Amino acid sequence: MVVSFRRRAGLAAVAGAVTTCMFAPVGLVLAGPLALLGLTLALRGARLPAAAGIGVVFGGVFSFSLLWWMRAVGTDAWIALSLIETAYFLLLGPVVALVQRLPGWPLWVAAAWVSYEELRAGWPFGGFPWGRLAFGVMDTGFAPLLPYLGTAGVGFVVALLGTVTAWVVVRVAELRRTGGNDALRDRRALGGLVAPYVAVGAVVLLAAVRPYEAPSGGEVVEVAAVQGDVPGAGDDVVPVHREVTQNHVESTIELGAAVDAGEEPEPRFVVWPENSTAVDPFLDRRTRTEIDAAVSAVGVPVVVGGMVDAVDDEQVLNQGIVWDPTTGPGDRYAKRHPVPFGEYIPFRNAWFTSVVEDFDLIPRDMLSGVRTTPLDVAGVQVGNAICFDVAYDDGFREQVGAGAEMLTVQTSNAMFIRTHQIDQQFEMTRMRALESGKYLVVAAINGVSGIIRPDGTVAATIDTRTQGVVAGEVVLNDAVSPAMRYGAGIALVLGATTLLAALGGLLRGRIGRRSMTPSGGARSAGAAPDERAEAHDAAGEGPATTTRERVG
Repeated sequence: MVVSFRRRAGLAAVAGAVTTCMFAPVGLVLAGPLALLGLTLALRGARLPAAAGIGVVFGGVFSFSLLWWMRAVGTDAWIALSLIETAYFLLLGPVVALVQRLPGWPLWVAAAWVSYEELRAGWPFGGFPWGRLAFGVMDTGFAPLLPYLGTAGVGFVVALLGTVTAWVVVRVAELRRTGGNDALRDRRALGGLVAPYVAVGAVVLLAAVRPYEAPSGGEVVEVAAVQGDVPGAGDDVVPVHREVTQNHVESTIELGAAVDAGEEPEPRFVVWPENSTAVDPFLDRRTRTEIDAAVSAVGVPVVVGGMVDAVDDEQVLNQGIVWDPTTGPGDRYAKRHPVPFGEYIPFRNAWFTSVVEDFDLIPRDMLSGVRTTPLDVAGVQVGNAICFDVAYDDGFREQVGAGAEMLTVQTSNAMFIRTHQIDQQFEMTRMRALESGKYLVVAAINGVSGIIRPDGTVAATIDTRTQGVVAGEVVLNDAVSPAMRYGAGIALVLGATTLLAALGGLLRGRIGRRSMTPSGGARSAGAAPDERAEAHDAAGEGPATTTRERVG
């Protein structure tokens, strides 16, 4: 039985759509394993050119549906980003087809998926990691694995559940073909089908029974986050940026008055969101005067989110600036991962970028920050991230390793305030708190702001599209979770495993083709032997009988 490309592509399309259901607004965690089940079966036994096409079908449906919220920027931006994300599957499809030629292939397919996620999260132009499987596991049985295994390790476990299920489907088909229903009643056969689930379940259960516990004996400090809101429609900061800054100033002054009146506890420091000032506060006298007034009123440092001009007037830095009531601006963190084609334009002077009129809305390129150590804010070591930085592993990992005692996220995703991007990013933020075992305070310009505990639960929050302050106690700790310590190594091992498995699958295919060639050097008439083998394999019928086997 030959499985047509149309049937494979149809299965891949369904699997791509199912993958998106793992994330907000659906939030169905089993969609991840189900998607890997469908993708694996769609690619099983496929020839490499066809596998590339099948991968693109899966990737296209997944990317275009997952990134639907990007239409808030523009339909052209949504299409362009989705096409870039789809292109990665040109490689993933053939790799998944190759590694399925090897024994133990469920492991290698799961590793290949994680390797694809890692590649997409780092290359090109710094990558774009949206849609990693680990981003959809909060409030599920997989979540306790995060502080132990990190995003790569958890993604591998979720993917493995799907690839193991694909192996079971293939194995059941083989048993039925060779022994009928009697084979499926054999205890040894049934035990073999159940064993992989027991292994995956044991890993998940172990983390649930012995969850990672962040140290609880550290200093307790009060921290506040200001959400100034965006006047008008709420989705465009630029035209009302001075009103936005004034809103943050007013809320901070009100907080200071409440503290002076004994109505609120004094915070150790205050966090403003990204773009709380959209002009350089060092050069714009009005903005600096307003910030000074707010910081003086509250009497504690404020981490201000500001756009700071670089030495080159054609570039800008997106920074979190520690503004002290006595000494003024001091320690800074600059956004590490500006969004390509959103905050800077690669190949700005090339013809293919000059034809896109919307790029004129980005007159200056945002530079990438390089800081790897936490900010010192009122004596607290604070690991910071700005907006999409939270989707990347490296920033928090390095700052936690350098002694961060808590985490903050400054974000201005007002452009997406009416989309599911807001919920998806907040889930990532919760995941980072759990992964690191740290309290995390997030200040958003108009949502979602809040305080998240080390177990990923939300201690306090404020409604979106409102102006106000969210405050609460934070327990400091400088412990480094296993995920923060070993997460990069796990990703590296899975990447190396994928590379070796792909090479092994390629070599096995060549050896198989040679073994099918008669000693005289000519192949028998009809379909190519590897085509017959792959077709039977894809249908769950086992390898086809070769010419050499027939002649003895």
